[in-house]
Amino acid sequence: MKNPENIDWQGHRGARGNFPENTWPAFKYAIDQDMTTLEMDVVITKDRKVVLSHEPFLNYQICKDTAGNQIPENEELKWNIYQLNYEELKRCDCGAIQNPNFPDQQIVKKTPKPLLLDIIQKVKDYCESENKELPHMNVEIKYEEEMKKIFHPDIEEFSNLVYQVLINNYPQDKWNIQSFDFNVLKHFHTTYPNVELAALVYENNNWQSQFEELGFVPDIYSPYFELVDDQLIKDLHEQNVKITPWTVNDEEQMERLLTLGVDGIITDYPELANKFRKNP
Repeated sequence: MKNPENIDWQGHRGARGNFPENTWPAFKYAIDQDMTTLEMDVVITKDRKVVLSHEPFLNYQICKDTAGNQIPENEELKWNIYQLNYEELKRCDCGAIQNPNFPDQQIVKKTPKPLLLDIIQKVKDYCESENKELPHMNVEIKYEEEMKKIFHPDIEEFSNLVYQVLINNYPQDKWNIQSFDFNVLKHFHTTYPNVELAALVYENNNWQSQFEELGFVPDIYSPYFELVDDQLIKDLHEQNVKITPWTVNDEEQMERLLTLGVDGIITDYPELANKFRKNP
């Protein structure tokens, strides 16, 4: 087992189990729990702002519309973020409804989807005021080719918008890009070769064919946690690839993965890390 103090503990969407996902309250909590990395998702607005959101639309389970009404499930796709300017989007409260999948999550009313730039600034200001080291940022680009020009721009524009916000506002050694879409990773590898990249996978752990599809060896391999076994870790470490599974919300699974030798753990509950770090 690796020393839990040396594990890259990542707060998934900040701390989805505790606070509204991809919002400042969630990231602040993750920082307070000494997460080494803040994991987040980004999408693009009509006026080309980079916004934190897992979906490119307003999820009916967690967001209200501009009038303050809960969104019917059959209308959530109408609230397409790529068709909204940010001034309109920020009138939508995504903190007033408790996520039904996370019963311990605290409601934080009047919490809009934030700009990536604003979160970066809040992180820097808060860490300076609390004398904390800046956390790493693991930024997921939510891209699907069939949704191009409908829910987001093409890969080139999407990638450049995200890259410019990060490279101009946060230390380059403190962030990486992750995606399930390998074309996004290929584009970054070619266009921004100095950016650390994480390959997200969920169907199988056939890393050889996945790396062949990518055309390069990624810095980080990030599989669904149930796909991780000792052979996978051995193989990846021989390739000098770090392995950071998602999303691990169970202590027994955390212990299994730490014993196997993973390099990082992504969790919705940052406070779980303390149980291992204090008892290595």
